[in-house]
Amino acid sequence: MQAITRMPLFLLMLAIASASCVLPAIFALAQEGFHDARAFFYSGLVGMILTAFAGLAMANRDHNRNAFRQLVALLAGFTLLPVFLAVPFYEAVRNTTFLSAYFEMVSSLTTTGATLFEPERLSGPEHLWRAQVGWMGGLLIWVSAAAIMAPLTLGGFEVTASGEPGQSLSGSAMNEQSDPGVRLLRSFQALFPVYFGLTVSLCVMLLVAGDPPLVALSHAMAVMSTSGISPTGSVLENGSGLAGEMILMCFMVFALSRLTFAADTGSRKLGDSLWHDPEFRLGLIIVVIVPCALFLRHWWGALDVGGEENIVMGLTAFWGALFTAASYLSTTGFVSANWEAAQSWSGLSTPGIILMGLALVGGGVATTAGGVKLLRVFALYMNGAREIEKLVHPSSVGRSGFVSRRTRREAGFISWVFFMLFALTLAAITVTLGLVGVGFEQSLVLSVSVLSNTGPLISFAPSTSFDLIALAPAGKLILCVGMVLGRLELLAIIVMLSPDLWRD
Repeated sequence: MQAITRMPLFLLMLAIASASCVLPAIFALAQEGFHDARAFFYSGLVGMILTAFAGLAMANRDHNRNAFRQLVALLAGFTLLPVFLAVPFYEAVRNTTFLSAYFEMVSSLTTTGATLFEPERLSGPEHLWRAQVGWMGGLLIWVSAAAIMAPLTLGGFEVTASGEPGQSLSGSAMNEQSDPGVRLLRSFQALFPVYFGLTVSLCVMLLVAGDPPLVALSHAMAVMSTSGISPTGSVLENGSGLAGEMILMCFMVFALSRLTFAADTGSRKLGDSLWHDPEFRLGLIIVVIVPCALFLRHWWGALDVGGEENIVMGLTAFWGALFTAASYLSTTGFVSANWEAAQSWSGLSTPGIILMGLALVGGGVATTAGGVKLLRVFALYMNGAREIEKLVHPSSVGRSGFVSRRTRREAGFISWVFFMLFALTLAAITVTLGLVGVGFEQSLVLSVSVLSNTGPLISFAPSTSFDLIALAPAGKLILCVGMVLGRLELLAIIVMLSPDLWRD
């Protein structure tokens, strides 16, 4: 165990990625896809050998002494690790460029789920590799949130913690209890069984509901990691049908609040419950309000079209909107098979702005979901409510329940700072994409998709279809940068530029 805690974080990620190549290799061998089997097996073998040599060469040095170094290693993981992950994918697909393979792996590892390939173009092992990389990316986010982001008050923890972003609450990352390497190992030991168990449970339920094994496993991985990666596409038209969608939606709640699977964020106190968690409650409110608005718009728009006004059609449309809203709020990006019925019922042929808004809000802090995060949105709402109260009663000293009990006094301010950084990043990526020849609407949709880590949004938000694979190489690299920024958040990148990092 001590050797693991001393090993560089990037080498640990590389070792795990190399070992994980065995699964698609075995699957390809079972299907007699010998080329795919060789591509994954040889890549994994080479990766393990290189990792072993590098580990032996650096074994006499302690590399996890500083939490900032782990943060830099996390950035390296999202940018450099996909280079290795793209090698077996590139060798297996054959008729693609390495840049496209790299884009695919960055998209998978950051749980964005944007893809350059039609489902029928890839084989079963290649689909499994994409889903597996996305699943590992989700686990990396779970573990790093507790072991790296929380001690540095980043990733949404700056709203609840008393320290400033980038400053460890312990005051020192060197004492025995807050040793970054030990904390990383303990977080993995605590969260991996939960993550793995939930994935297996969801997969078994989908199998019982009627999904084929590959589809069931891929969708289970996609929902738990919120990557939205599917071997059949983003629209759920599978053997499990409505039952499968209901099962998937039940597991999407784990992206709304960390309290659904862990209580190590430091914000949970004695007597608290999931129902009283502001993120969970706000998420449920949004998931209910959006489909209700789409459902009622049928009468607001006076859409009296033949037999559409009947109970069955209305319930079908409501479910399609409910599932899709929950999916995009969790930044998974799956679309219900009844989504077209919901569009027809509401009279909105392209409700892309609604899906973009849901993806921008995102899920809970320290979950696999992307976006601005529900906790920050709630902090802004409570701050606005308090300011309105002061306008009505200037001398009031009333407490804002959430702000006084669950967040720091400056929660609204720090949330607004993050929102402005997010908006500036969104504008910068949109303008940069425009410079490489992408239209404004497509640039905006692409920017929202990568920053919120909701790749399927690219297929459903624009009014006209967009061929992502035809994007210029510079545009693909810009999107890769956007996906990493959306996953790590710009505030963490700014903290990495702190002089304290290089001083240590």
